[in-house]
Amino acid sequence: MIQASNITLRLGKKALFEDVNIKFTEGNCYGLIGANGAGKSTFLKILTGEIEPSKGEVIITPGQRLSFLKQDHFKYNEFVVLDTVIMGNERLYQIMKEKDEIYAKEDFSEEDGIKAGKLEEEFANMDGWNAESDAATLLNGLGLSTDIHYKKMSELPDSEKVKVLLAQALFGNPDILLLDEPTNHLDLDAINWLEEFLINFDNTVIVVSHDRYFLNKVCTHIADIDYAKIQLYAGNYDFWYESSQLMIKQMKEANKKKEEKIKELQSFIQRFSANASKSKQATSRKHALEKIQLDEMKPSSRKYPYIDFRPDREIGNEVLTVEHISKTIDGVKVLDDISFVINREDKVAFVGSNTIAATTLFQILTGEMEPDEGTFKWGVTTSFSYFPKDNTELFDRDETIVDWLMPFSPEKDPTYVRGFLGRMLFPGEDGVKKVNVLSGGERVRVMLSKMMILGSNVLVIDEPTAHLDMESITALNNGLIKFPGVILFTSQDHQFIQTIANRIMEITPGGLIDKLTTYDEYLESDEMARKRQILSVQSDDED
Repeated sequence: MIQASNITLRLGKKALFEDVNIKFTEGNCYGLIGANGAGKSTFLKILTGEIEPSKGEVIITPGQRLSFLKQDHFKYNEFVVLDTVIMGNERLYQIMKEKDEIYAKEDFSEEDGIKAGKLEEEFANMDGWNAESDAATLLNGLGLSTDIHYKKMSELPDSEKVKVLLAQALFGNPDILLLDEPTNHLDLDAINWLEEFLINFDNTVIVVSHDRYFLNKVCTHIADIDYAKIQLYAGNYDFWYESSQLMIKQMKEANKKKEEKIKELQSFIQRFSANASKSKQATSRKHALEKIQLDEMKPSSRKYPYIDFRPDREIGNEVLTVEHISKTIDGVKVLDDISFVINREDKVAFVGSNTIAATTLFQILTGEMEPDEGTFKWGVTTSFSYFPKDNTELFDRDETIVDWLMPFSPEKDPTYVRGFLGRMLFPGEDGVKKVNVLSGGERVRVMLSKMMILGSNVLVIDEPTAHLDMESITALNNGLIKFPGVILFTSQDHQFIQTIANRIMEITPGGLIDKLTTYDEYLESDEMARKRQILSVQSDDED
């Protein structure tokens, strides 16, 4: 059990948290949600002791071990991958090192023998003999093959370091597990594995995530941060959303009835207050009027952008033909003889763990890169907008948001451009912010403004949700569902894919899988069953 008791945190004059009281108990998974800036990550750091609150205390059941997903990709660069995972249980790792140091002594004394014996006993009680195999199981489950387990962390790309740090947090069955955006940079297979792990995890989990499907799958409770308080709801994310919307609706309806009663009483008082025969009744109604209190309806700190992609012209029957495209990058064949035809009603999700292949294909189709072999042809009625996975270079300029967007606008009028920015939560003077100082989420919202301004009938979108908050993801999701044109996209958000795509493609070592189906149906298909069987055989061979 971990409990926040009267927690207050002030940043200058602003109270990020005010007298927060909440208890997280064993056997439950809590989704910590709230608008950007509400303090989700800060609250996790208060629970770990990394941040000291202005008032209040964090209470943890004595003897329980807390584990926290770390985001520092460079901290363990000098350590071997397997050791980095085992460090998730600091005491166990410390015992392992102390034992090694004692046994390495040339002048091994009787005192050393006694100390080694005590360490061996503690090591056995902590199931230390299974530590390496347990760590390897976690790494394999997250898709990291055995051949990297003994590499140094410095040799791994960031996408693999993320998985190692997640395995570290999960290692050793911690009593309290805190996860801040654990699905970021994970492929869908790794996310599915993590979902199953957390569903079967018996202890306390508190997780911050923008992945609605993930929260629905793993959470037993939702802890909602708003107005410097945390309100606890039983149920998953969808249940919280429906409950919170119902509460707002009920408060509005109750206030409406109260307002009608107020008008009725005021009308009676106004008509009969000067009438001697009715004066008692008028006085009685005055007292009744004074007792009516309207429920306070605070505007939520959540803000939803308005995303609406409207093509300037209708798309024709011929959209895109891809024939025998291949591409090798740094000696690795990323695309091998890829062919397909896109039709006018297609919403295609490119799924699977090979995200580099999809990104490379998008770069080729949008003219960012040349294929080694093969051709592609866009239809004469098509116009596309491209959302790249990495937009860093695009914003490396010393100009305002409005100036950055102006070349893409058919109307060279700052007011016209500001209209799109207002929809994307850049009010007023925000339009003169320099693009080179924007946060990741702000850059995404500017890119989406550009795509709305362009009015294209084909959208090519590579991982758009990575830096967005829940409200922006929901707005983008709804905007793409309504979009009448063609979409080619990648995402690690299950609900995003399931609600948008009507066609699924996966670039595999054995070729392109192409199915007219929903994502959930694809995951249950024969192709996926065969793929899982192949992966299982490969894993057994590695073991």
